[in-house]
Amino acid sequence: MSSHEFAIPVADLDASGRSYEFSVRPTWVRGALESHEATATDREGKLVVRISKSGSDVVVHGRLQAELTAPCARCLKPVVIPVDQEVSALLVPRNKLQTPKELEYEFASDEADTFAYDGETVVLDELVRDELVLETPMIPLCSEDCPGMSPPPRAESEAAERPVDPRLAPLLAFKPKN
Repeated sequence: MSSHEFAIPVADLDASGRSYEFSVRPTWVRGALESHEATATDREGKLVVRISKSGSDVVVHGRLQAELTAPCARCLKPVVIPVDQEVSALLVPRNKLQTPKELEYEFASDEADTFAYDGETVVLDELVRDELVLETPMIPLCSEDCPGMSPPPRAESEAAERPVDPRLAPLLAFKPKN
């Protein structure tokens, strides 16, 4: 991901704001979510944002629509995950953003949606990736009543013919006799 997918020159922005519409290409999503279990479907998504400048800060509001797929947590079949999420962020010049001095730093709530930009170009790639990851369920399911994986059915004769592991033979004494 060396080139940026969602980049806007700061020189094009002003206080009144400007609207932008970007295609969210499946190839970009696959690269952005490379280390994540979810990935893109073949459908293209879109990012529609209104960006305005307030001093040196940049305010972003908009909507992200995309479609992801992930394996069902029970049966491993692909699950389609629709993403339709509002996005908003404050971007500040990198030199204006405070960097934590200690290793363990707790962000304040007003810092949660703040991103840095280089001063010349606003890049929304990290914001889009974060939204995609946050919208992916921790336990994706193909349906609420998914039974999960089950072993293939065995014939009764096959089960009877299998020898019992000698280490488990003492447990047969506890088996009820029919």
